[in-house]
Amino acid sequence: MQRTPLSEMAIKFCCFSQEPVDDVDSWGESIEKLLSCKAGQMAFQDFLKSEYSEENILFWLACEEYKKIKSAPEMISMANQIYTEFVQTEAPRQVNIDSGTRTNITNNISEPNLSSFDTAQKMIFSLMARDCYPRFLKSDIYQSILQKHGKS
Repeated sequence: MQRTPLSEMAIKFCCFSQEPVDDVDSWGESIEKLLSCKAGQMAFQDFLKSEYSEENILFWLACEEYKKIKSAPEMISMANQIYTEFVQTEAPRQVNIDSGTRTNITNNISEPNLSSFDTAQKMIFSLMARDCYPRFLKSDIYQSILQKHGKS
């Protein structure tokens, strides 16, 4: 059985508009437009995985979900999951944040709130926007999606 590449599967799930062709072109306009679309998130994750930095998008997405939480028990549980997976020193998918931010999260993890990860999330977003996103736009992954589904 032939495996469908993740980048092709991503096109089928785009939520930015009804026409995936328009979506793919918009990804090149800004990282915000790329990340506002599920297919864009998946293609970017595929790219970051190829660069061994998938933890960045996974952390950013986890923080986006975390901000939607309504109940305190769920917030505490998810905050601990994010902390254990991405923030604590030697975490399996440790993100590259400064020691002050890491310490601040560590000191407050026992009483998390909806903004507990905001500073770290902004750092990772900035890193992705500055370093990863420009490389993504030049990558074979994005260029092949553009050729198959875009207008450019």
